Amino acid sequence: MKALLLSEYNRLEMVDLPMPRPAAGELLIRVEACGICGSDVHGMDGSTGRRIPPIVMGHEAAGTVAAVGPGVTKFHEGDRVTFDSTVYCGECQYCRRGQVNLCDRREVLGVSTPDYRRAGAFAEYVIVPSHITYALPDNLSFTKAAMIEPLAVAMHAVDLSGIAKGDGALVVGVGMIGLLVAQVLRVKGCAPIYAVDIDERRLQLAHELAGVLPVNAKMADAGAEISRLTEKAGVPFAFEAVGATPTIKTAIESTAKGGTVVLIGNVSPQAEIPLQVVVSRQIRLLGSAASSGEYPR
Repeated sequence: MKALLLSEYNRLEMVDLPMPRPAAGELLIRVEACGICGSDVHGMDGSTGRRIPPIVMGHEAAGTVAAVGPGVTKFHEGDRVTFDSTVYCGECQYCRRGQVNLCDRREVLGVSTPDYRRAGAFAEYVIVPSHITYALPDNLSFTKAAMIEPLAVAMHAVDLSGIAKGDGALVVGVGMIGLLVAQVLRVKGCAPIYAVDIDERRLQLAHELAGVLPVNAKMADAGAEISRLTEKAGVPFAFEAVGATPTIKTAIESTAKGGTVVLIGNVSPQAEIPLQVVVSRQIRLLGSAASSGEYPR
């Protein structure tokens, strides 16, 4: 089969790989659509440390079941499906209480670390455990279905925050995940929703799709502008969808006393935080990892 292989950092090659065979409990899926996640982009250059070459990346995908492994009864050849990116064991303490994203044996499709390597969906075919696979309705295109994985990530972050209808929020970074977070917040009835980015096109799209009040960090001091817009109160909830020191700083410094900052971005192993602001304002910092049960919704 054809696959796009990260053969070394910053080098992608189209290669021929052996056709994989599904083991017990697994599916062989013919990939019909696959998105490019920001984590793939930053993994490609080695900055995340989670795409150690050689690896076939890609985890935002949908396709058709090409073959089923022994013991699989829920799916059949020809079924239209999408799948979670998290492979979990279903047996550890975290899985038993529904926190599958924290599984002790967690692996992620298209990721390679010193501990494991699991091929992803930048290929004609991919092996996926049947228990993380979901059937698609016939009226949903494969292209749209490939967006379910990042949408689940956004929904998980919003659910984790505890935000309620009518609460204000800030989204820092409106790439794909940030844009989806803003849309989930809008559907939830949160308002006002502010968005900070340095890309005017992204801000305009966030305004069109989620009704955000945009702040271009290239044109103004983002923290000062959020302070002005909120009459120095800050926002009760901030969602950081980049994962870099400057954007984390903006999210924290824009958050009200007693507020919550949800950290979603994960493009670098380490980042600095304004500790005194966190402590003196009693701000709650929450890490949001992937998704956990949002797919059926």
